[in-house]
Order: sequence, then structure tokens, then C-alpha cells
Amino acid sequence: MIKLELLFTVVVFAVWVFTLADLAQAPAHQVRNVPKVGWVVIVLLFPVLGSAAWFVLGRPEGPAPRAAGERATPHYPEYDRPGRAAAVDPGKDEEFLEQVRARAEEQRRRYEQQRKREQQSGGDDATT
Repeated sequence: MIKLELLFTVVVFAVWVFTLADLAQAPAHQVRNVPKVGWVVIVLLFPVLGSAAWFVLGRPEGPAPRAAGERATPHYPEYDRPGRAAAVDPGKDEEFLEQVRARAEEQRRRYEQQRKREQQSGGDDATT
């Protein structure tokens, strides 16, 4: 019986902490029915009922807000997933992509030069 009470207490505490964290992250202008400070007081004073009330009556509706740096409107559908980071400054993003392209071209050029040298040295060895 004590194990059951302990399990219940741990579950209530975990839900209470999750509720407080969720409440802290919720934008104040999207909280429903009671101001955000009111919800904090309710959840602190009444852990079980306050948590249940928060999820039913106070939590903002709709999709969760995107994190900072996350794509608002992706260019490709495969990039439209939560947590997908995007450049905050499009100019810096283009500059980075140019650097990547230039580095790739330089690597291709060096590879071709090395391959030609190997073919030339390989051809010389075959004739001697």
C-alpha cells in the first residue's frame, strides 16, 4: 500500500513540475481564462486540480510556437519539421552557401589535378 501511495505522490509531483514548466513557457497573451500569474498561483496552491485545470482551461490552443531560428516558411517540405534550424540572416546564409560552393569547386579541381598526375605517372611507369 505504501508503494502505491509513493507512486501516486511521484506521479503527482512529476505532473505538477511539468505543468509549471509548461505554464512558464506559455506566452502570456495566449493563456486562456485567467492571467498567467493567476494560473501560477492556482497550480502552486492546488497541484492536482490546478494542473488539470491548466491543461483543460488555461493552456494555449493551437500548435506550439516555433523556437528561435526555426524555419517559419520552409522552401522545401522535407525541411518542415520541428526543430529544423534556419539562418536568421538570409545574407549570411547566402554567404555561407557561396563559401561551401567555392570549397566544393576547389576540392573538385584538386581531385582532377591529382587524378591527371596519377594517370601521367602511371602511364610513365607502364612504358619503362
